[in-house]
Amino acid sequence: MKNSTTMNASRRAFLQRVSALSIAGVATPWALNLAAMAEASAANADDYKAIVCVFLYGGNDYANTLVPYDVPNYTAYSQLRPSLAYKYLDLEHTALTGLNVPVDRNGVSHQYALAPNLNPLLPIFNAGKMGILLNVGTLIRPTTKLEYVNKTAMLPPKLFSHNDQQSVWQSSAPEGATSGWGGRMGDQFVAGNGNATFTCINVSGNAVYLSGNTAVQYQVSTNGSVPMTGVKAPLFGSVPCSAALQKLVTQERIHLFENEYTRVSKRSIEANDILTAALPDPDKITTYFNDQNNLAMQLKMVARMIDCAGTLGAKRQVFFVSMGGFDTHNGLGETHPDLLTSVGEALRSFYDATKELKIENKVTSFTASDFGRTLSVNNDGSDHGWGSMHFMLGGAVNGKRYYGTAPLVAVDSDDDVGQGRLLPTTSVDQYAATLGKWLGISDTDMLELLPNLKYYDASKRYLGFV
Repeated sequence: MKNSTTMNASRRAFLQRVSALSIAGVATPWALNLAAMAEASAANADDYKAIVCVFLYGGNDYANTLVPYDVPNYTAYSQLRPSLAYKYLDLEHTALTGLNVPVDRNGVSHQYALAPNLNPLLPIFNAGKMGILLNVGTLIRPTTKLEYVNKTAMLPPKLFSHNDQQSVWQSSAPEGATSGWGGRMGDQFVAGNGNATFTCINVSGNAVYLSGNTAVQYQVSTNGSVPMTGVKAPLFGSVPCSAALQKLVTQERIHLFENEYTRVSKRSIEANDILTAALPDPDKITTYFNDQNNLAMQLKMVARMIDCAGTLGAKRQVFFVSMGGFDTHNGLGETHPDLLTSVGEALRSFYDATKELKIENKVTSFTASDFGRTLSVNNDGSDHGWGSMHFMLGGAVNGKRYYGTAPLVAVDSDDDVGQGRLLPTTSVDQYAATLGKWLGISDTDMLELLPNLKYYDASKRYLGFV
């Protein structure tokens, strides 16, 4: 049981956060984050840029996403995964197509192939507009296997736990964090955007990634903003009833919490009106999006919102979309290819749409996930891992190349902390910092936004993929 001093301190902190929230921009009530609100030191932006996080919930299997392709590493991979490995050529699988871009590891050349279901991304990679980040994961500081084994390393909390690693990926802090690095980047640009509401946009549900200290994530569906029932359409068929309801949920109140609720409701109603008027018709985008692919439809909504960014007065935006199902302890060979089909199809459609809208140089999308998975198999699946492989796409991406360090394809190697769990050689903070620098965030502010970045040499903080 908490003592009275602790309870009073918690109450004061809560009241301070709510009071600060009242000065924040318009927010949907469904995405309210009562985090500590601070003044944003907005970065100046005259042009438009957006980053789009594509989060793969469950922990994507890295080895069957980016497949070892050179003969020695493919042989090792296929021996470790005899029942799950993709084949060079098999009647049941499309032949692997090598990326024809080797990466050096201590003088040894490594080659990779995309999983066959990701082949729609090959033209983007070959055009130099897609890069691949090797062995990236949650880290506090650069860590060696010896430090890990001797338990002298500073490690992220609760490694291999879904909830905690999702939070560390998105916020640099364990589960319970009140802000994420996407939202903290949004903080930098809230003041420079015409409407603060449309700085951090979530198309898939609440995520700490988009919660800032000032910026509050605004959630939309794949069809647009979600109107408040009874206000947008006549309540009980009566316009006066709807007007009465709107007055009831938006008028000022004396009680602090009641008044804050009505403020947020008012902002939500106003935001719905603004976005509904600005959002272009879905048919304006002629690029094909599979309407049976939810990730694709989320990304189509992102494209539509970016298309009307000028009308909304937005100069910098941070988006979040997601897809689940990647916790493949069982049935990896059957389920993972289908998951990757959805990912490849969605990312290809989104990139093509940005080209159609002539904004491809202004939009960078990137993948993320809880963690990678084990290289060794667990029956017909793989277990929770650590480091993984991820993709960056967009006209500004310095593509057709790899970033980071190619991991050894072996169990018990210097890169493995057990069962083929990769010890990351690149941190999420470096990944995030590279995206933030492209948006225009200063080196000084970056160290505030990404607290672990200070443990990395200044020459290695940015990876250079944009």
